[in-house]
Amino acid sequence: MSGKKEEAAFSILRIYDEPEPRRCEPESSGVSSQPRHQAQPQLDGGCGTPQRSPGSPEAEAQPGPVYQEMSTLTPQQWALQALDRSELQASWFSEGRPREEAEFTSSSLLGFEFAVGIGTSLQACLVLRLLPVTKSGPSSEQLAMAVQGHHPLLSQPPVADEVVVRHRIPRKSWKVGKLCHGKKVCAIAISSSTHHVYTCGHGYIRVWDESALHAWSKAPQAQLNFQDRHNCVLSCKLFPDEQSLITGGVSRTLTLWDLAPTPRIRAQLASAGPICYSLAISSNAQICLACFKGFVEIWDLQHQILIRKHEVPEFGSRCVDITGNKFWTGGEDTSLYAWDLRSCQKLQQYSVHHEILSITHDPSEEWLLVGLRTSDIIIMHTHRREAFKAVIHKYVHHHNLKFAACGSYFVTTMDESVHCLSAPYLQKLFQEEESTEVLCCDVSSDNQYLVTGSKNCATVYQLLY
Repeated sequence: MSGKKEEAAFSILRIYDEPEPRRCEPESSGVSSQPRHQAQPQLDGGCGTPQRSPGSPEAEAQPGPVYQEMSTLTPQQWALQALDRSELQASWFSEGRPREEAEFTSSSLLGFEFAVGIGTSLQACLVLRLLPVTKSGPSSEQLAMAVQGHHPLLSQPPVADEVVVRHRIPRKSWKVGKLCHGKKVCAIAISSSTHHVYTCGHGYIRVWDESALHAWSKAPQAQLNFQDRHNCVLSCKLFPDEQSLITGGVSRTLTLWDLAPTPRIRAQLASAGPICYSLAISSNAQICLACFKGFVEIWDLQHQILIRKHEVPEFGSRCVDITGNKFWTGGEDTSLYAWDLRSCQKLQQYSVHHEILSITHDPSEEWLLVGLRTSDIIIMHTHRREAFKAVIHKYVHHHNLKFAACGSYFVTTMDESVHCLSAPYLQKLFQEEESTEVLCCDVSSDNQYLVTGSKNCATVYQLLY
C-alpha cells in the first residue's frame, strides 16, 4: 500500500562481545554451519529482552540439532538434503513472526547466505541452485548427477579451496596518528586511490597525504579555503572511483571537486536551501541527493543540472541515502520514509519511535542501517518486509554509521565511543573511546584505516587483522 504509514515490527538482535566461535572445520570453507542469531519478535519498535544468541558460549556448549546432524553427513548425503535444510533454516528464522510479515528466506542478516558444506558439498550446493525449480524439487537423478559433477550446467571444474576469496574482518585497531585540523571536523573522506584524507569543517578543507596518517603533528599537504569564511562543510561524499568529491553544508552551493592530480573545484551547484545536512550519491555516480530542511534536491552530476526539488516532511529530512531506485529520508519526526527515485512518490513510511540521526546502506544495497537517538540500530531490507533492531540503550547526540567497502563489518560511533561490528553476526570486533564527541567517521576502501573526526582534530586508527 503506497504511502501508508506503518508501525514497524522489529526482531530484537543482540550485539555480543564474545569471540566468534570456531568450529572443527577447515578455515577455507568460508561458510558458517548455522546462523548465529535467532530473532525474537517485538512489536511497535519496543525494546524487549533478546533471546540467547546461538553464538553465545551457553549455546555453543550444546550445538543445535542442525549442526549435530550436518557434522556427521557425507557430501553426498548433505546434497540430497540441501533443499530440506534450506526450508528448515527459513522456518527457523521466521518462527514467532506475525503472519502479515513476509516470510524470512535463508539469506542472512546482511545479505550473506548461510550455508553448510565444504569441498565437493559446496560444489554440489552451487549446482543445486542451477537446477530447474519445481514443486517436487530436483529429481534424485539430478541430485546424484550434481554430486558427481556430471550435471550439464556444470561446465567448469570446481574451484580449489585455497583460491576462494574470503573477506577478512579486523580484530582490533591501533591508534597511529592525529590530523590537527585546527577546528571542528564535521566530515571526513578517505581516498585510497589518491592516498589522501580530506578533513572538512568551518572555513576550509585540509588535505593529508599518507605519511601524515602515522604522525601526530604533521602539517597538512594542502588547505582549500572557501571564499566565504562562514562556509562550513557538514557532509561530503566520495565518488565511487574516489577521484571526485562533493561537499555541502552551511552554504547555498554544493561544491564538486576534482581530487587528482591536485584538488580543484570543478563546479559549484546553486541550491535553494541555506543548510545541506546530508548528501548521497548513486552507485553509478550519476545522481546526487542533497537533504535540506523540508526538501531534497536531486542533481544530475554528469550534466550538473538540478532534476527536481522534492518536498519531504519538514522534520523528516536530516539524513538521506540511495539504494537502487529508492531513496530514504529520516529525521526528528521519528519516521523513516522510502521514496521512488524516478517519480518521487512516497512508497512507505515507517514509524521507528525515535529520532533518526544517520542512514547508510551495505555495499550490496540490500540492507539499510538506521541510527537512532537512543543509539539503537535498525536493520531493514530495502525490498522485503524484514526489519531488525540491535538494542544498545544509550541516549546519544551524535550517531554515525559507516559500512566497510568489503561488506563484512561496519563502524558505528556514539558520542565518544567507536564500535566496530561484524556483519552479519553483530559480533563486537573492537571498541575505542575518545576524549571528545566523535562527529564523523570514514573507513578506507582498502580496509586499512579508520579515521574519526571530533572537536579540533581527526584520529587515525590502523585496522589489524
